[in-house]
Amino acid sequence: MGVEVKRVLVTGAAGFIGAALSYKLLEMGMAVIGIDNLNTYYDPNLKKSRIKLIECDSTKKAFDWSFRQFGIEDQKKLNDIFRNFQPDIVVNLAAQAGVRYSLENPRAYINSNIVGFTNLLEASKGFDVKNFIYASSSSVYGGNKKLPFTESDSVNHPVSLYAATKISNELIAHSYSHLYNLPCTGLRFFTVYGPWGRPDMAPMIFAKSILDDEPIEIFNYGNMQRDFTFIDDVVEALVRCCLKPAFPDPDFNAYKPEPFNSWAPFRIFNIGNSQPTDLMNFIEILEQAFGKKAIKEFKPLQPGDVINTNSNNTKLEKWINYKPNTSIEDGVFKFASWYKNYYS
Repeated sequence: MGVEVKRVLVTGAAGFIGAALSYKLLEMGMAVIGIDNLNTYYDPNLKKSRIKLIECDSTKKAFDWSFRQFGIEDQKKLNDIFRNFQPDIVVNLAAQAGVRYSLENPRAYINSNIVGFTNLLEASKGFDVKNFIYASSSSVYGGNKKLPFTESDSVNHPVSLYAATKISNELIAHSYSHLYNLPCTGLRFFTVYGPWGRPDMAPMIFAKSILDDEPIEIFNYGNMQRDFTFIDDVVEALVRCCLKPAFPDPDFNAYKPEPFNSWAPFRIFNIGNSQPTDLMNFIEILEQAFGKKAIKEFKPLQPGDVINTNSNNTKLEKWINYKPNTSIEDGVFKFASWYKNYYS
């Protein structure tokens, strides 16, 4: 069940995943309008560089691209965009990210992740949007100990405000799917990394420390695993979900309801590599990619962190006939090559 796509609205378009997705959609011949507030949560120059790359290639390759700088909390500007652009698909990747920062500035998460998210749903239901895709997170699994994480698992015990806002997104999206027949698909990302990555995430932090001869802070004394997922795999899965809106599940059992589907046009999927990597092994691969040893500083577990993540992708693979397949070695070496070039 597909949808003809001509116009896509991507929020968080200057972000790591948003910029990569926008570029891919433009290469496919779609018209894309990007929204981003270019906030200072991390270096805005990196965000501007991502947008500059798209704009430079837009001229050379005749991309149908436009960009607007504002936050999704601004309902009036959002409605103007919807009225003028009439998007077929909305992909919401705008959010206040980060687990530890939510301990310092909780209101930023409520404003962007709850208020802004609801603004987008309100606009989408009023302008005949055919498919609404949004970023959730593996952090919703919180204190769960059973691995791998599956979409059937409970997400009722978040360990950070960031995770709580992502769980809220999933619940709010379901209500709009039910009330307004708006197809909504939530994607739980598992530690996305690669070229143009976020500086606040481990791969970028570790890379900078290794090259600058600074200590790497290794939390929980290195006893952690992450399901590192390469950016190209995430973008491919996103594109395929864009082309396949959620629809009511005819087998949904209201007496034994599952949280990932519904009688409404609603789905939730994991997007992970399904091959979790020990944190110390990841650092070792980074050291090999840079040809340099890291200075390691071991520390206790931080508030809001989870020890292990591991994604079961069976439902996503069945839905779009695709699963992430980039090995951690290939992904890290591609990331390291970009990092050395960009930060030379």
